[in-house]
Amino acid sequence: MLNFAEFRFLTFDCYGTLIDWEAGILAALRPLLMRHGKSLGDSELLSLYGKIEAEVERESFLPYRQVLAEVVRRLGRLLEFEATEAEAWSLPESLASWPAFPDSVAALKQLGSHFRLAVLSNVDDDLFVASAAKLGNPFELAVTAQQVGSYKPSLNNFHALLSKLAELGINPSQVLHVAQSRFHDILPAKQLGLATVWVNRYRKQPGATPVVNGSSGGNAEGDSAEGGNAEPDVEVPSLAALVALIWGGE
Repeated sequence: MLNFAEFRFLTFDCYGTLIDWEAGILAALRPLLMRHGKSLGDSELLSLYGKIEAEVERESFLPYRQVLAEVVRRLGRLLEFEATEAEAWSLPESLASWPAFPDSVAALKQLGSHFRLAVLSNVDDDLFVASAAKLGNPFELAVTAQQVGSYKPSLNNFHALLSKLAELGINPSQVLHVAQSRFHDILPAKQLGLATVWVNRYRKQPGATPVVNGSSGGNAEGDSAEGGNAEPDVEVPSLAALVALIWGGE
């Protein structure tokens, strides 16, 4: 068990951990598929989404808006229809409406009373603004893919986060990284020696998150996490459960 008193900063993934991105993705993509006469179960659709998104993010860096639009285009081709430009851009335009998990706001408020909070997210700066507002704007620091020019699981993103924390006098042993995705977050964080909490929100794989299978991908131009140990230090089913674990252990 981790000694939570050792940590000064909790760093979070956002989408899948704090914001229910699977609900947001499905709400945006279901109507599009229906218009083209396609019918896929939620698990199959989310799995396709996760595979395509990881593929796009491994290529030359694009802003996340463009990543999401390209996911729609490639999904259409895979399912044998051609998405219109309006349909392609409907997914990134929906991101501002993706809901927070029911426990996120209260849990972040409680955690913020004891720890300093930061976020490390595969998103554009302006897209994150709407999500941060849904969460009560609890973060002292936000590091985005747009700022770094790469996407997790690239180690570049974690190096950028740790560099900013170092400017605040924080060393890696004082950082606890909290995330839903073992692929995007737990694996690279563990490779850099960070303590980790896996928030196993969905209790299933793969969903919209690619499976860690020994080689995690990353960006063509980035220093990417590969292989290694993706086992977290702690696993919880929700952020509320993490709060209960921390304060229940005091």
